[in-house]
Amino acid sequence: MSHKLRTTIALVLVAVFAFVATATGATASNLFTLINDSKTAVLGQSHVKSNQVVDPNAGKTVNILVLGQDTREGEANAAIGAGGSASDHQSDTAMIVQISADRSYINIVSIPRDSIVDVPSCNTTNGTVPERHNAQFNSIFALGYSTGGDVASAASCTLNAVNSLTGLDISQFVVADFAGLSSMIDAVGGVDICVNQDMKDDTTGIDLTQGLHHLDGVAATQYARVRHVGDGTDIMRTTRQQYLVKSLLREASSKNLFTQTNQLYQLATAGIQSLKMSDGLADAGVLVGLAAALKNLDTSKIYAQTVPVTEWARDRNRVVWTKDADTLWKKLADSKPLTVADDSKNDDSSNNDSSDASSSTSSATPSETSSPTPSESASDQQSANSGSSASASADSTPDPVTGLITKADGTLVDPDTGGIVDPKTGTIRDPNTSQAIGIADAYVNSTFCAVTEKE
Repeated sequence: MSHKLRTTIALVLVAVFAFVATATGATASNLFTLINDSKTAVLGQSHVKSNQVVDPNAGKTVNILVLGQDTREGEANAAIGAGGSASDHQSDTAMIVQISADRSYINIVSIPRDSIVDVPSCNTTNGTVPERHNAQFNSIFALGYSTGGDVASAASCTLNAVNSLTGLDISQFVVADFAGLSSMIDAVGGVDICVNQDMKDDTTGIDLTQGLHHLDGVAATQYARVRHVGDGTDIMRTTRQQYLVKSLLREASSKNLFTQTNQLYQLATAGIQSLKMSDGLADAGVLVGLAAALKNLDTSKIYAQTVPVTEWARDRNRVVWTKDADTLWKKLADSKPLTVADDSKNDDSSNNDSSDASSSTSSATPSETSSPTPSESASDQQSANSGSSASASADSTPDPVTGLITKADGTLVDPDTGGIVDPKTGTIRDPNTSQAIGIADAYVNSTFCAVTEKE
C-alpha cells in the first residue's frame, strides 16, 4: 500500500529562504552547491508556460506545486516506508503552495491522491503520455516516472495536469521524500503533537495514547503516514498532516529557530538534500530574495485546506471534486487568503449556508489565553464552552480558548471554514458532504492536552 507524504515543505522553504539570506563564507558556498544539485528541469508542456525564474521583488504572487515522492529508494526511505519496491515511484501528496505578493501569508491547498480526474497528455524525457479520463490523481506522477524514467518527467506531468484542472499558471515545483521529513524534524529537536484519540497501527508501528507527545523525526513521520485509525480515510490523514505542519512551524518559531544559525543550517541542509526543485527555484539569488521578504512571516498566517470532494458514484473509496473547488481555484487565481469569504456572499464565515465557507479548510489558530486543566474531559470542556460562548455565538465571536463558535443548539463551528467540529475528536467536517476538511487546532490542543500556542 502506498503512503502519503507530509506537507511540511512549507517549513523547509521558509527555513531555506531564511538561512540563505544570512549565510556567509564557506557555509553559504556549501549551501549554494546543494541548491544547485537539487535543480530539476521543468519539461515543456501545453499547460505550463516556458520556465520562468521567480522574481520575489516584483510584488507578484508565487505559486509552487509541492509533491511528496513515496519511494523506498535508499536505506532511510526503505526503513521508514516499510515494504514496497525501490523501483516504484509514487506521489501521494500534492499541494499548491501560494506565497502572497506582499509575503504576508502562505496558502496551502492539498489535492487528495484518490481524486478521479481527467488528465491531459504530457511530455516526458522519453516520449509522450497520452491523455486519460477518470484517472486517479496520484497515477499521474507514477506514469510520468515510468515513462520518462526520472523525477523531471513525473513532476512535469503532474504540474501540467494541475494547471489544466485548476486553470492556474504554475511554473515551479518541489519534490520531497520520506527521509527528508524525518531529518528536518530531528533538526528542530522533535515536535509536540496533541493526539486527539488513541492511535495504534501495525503498518506504521504507531502506538500513541490520547494526549501530548513529543515525537522525533521517525515517529512524527509515521504519525503523518498513518491511515488505519479513526475513519481510516486518506483525507483524514491529510488533515493530520496539515496539523503537523502547523505544529512544526510553531515549534521552530517558539525556539527562535530562524535566528539560530546552527540549527537553521541543519534544517536547511536536511531539507535541500531531500528536495528536487525546478530550476526557477533552485537558484541562490531567488532564495535570497524570497528570504528577505519572508523572514518576518507570521506562522499563524499559513492557511491550509483540502480541495472540496465527495464520493465518486462508481467507487466509494475514490473521490471527485465538488463545484466548490471552482470557488477555491478562483480564490487562488485572485491571490486571496483562504480565510477570505467569496465577495458575492456574506463575509460572516460563521454562516454555514455559504458553500464557499464550507470549502475552506484552514484550521483555527490556538489562542494565547489560559487553557483548561488536564482533568477536564472533552465533553466537560464542550459543555463549559457551550455555556461561556452562548452570548459570543450571538455576535459570531469565537471562544477565546477553543477558537470555535458555539451555536444555540451546542453545535461547534469553525469560524475560518464554516465547518462543523466533532467535539470528540476536533475534526472539522464539511457541513454539506461530511468529509473531513481539517483539524480545529486550538480546540484539540486545549481540550485534549491543556496547552495553547507557545510564545
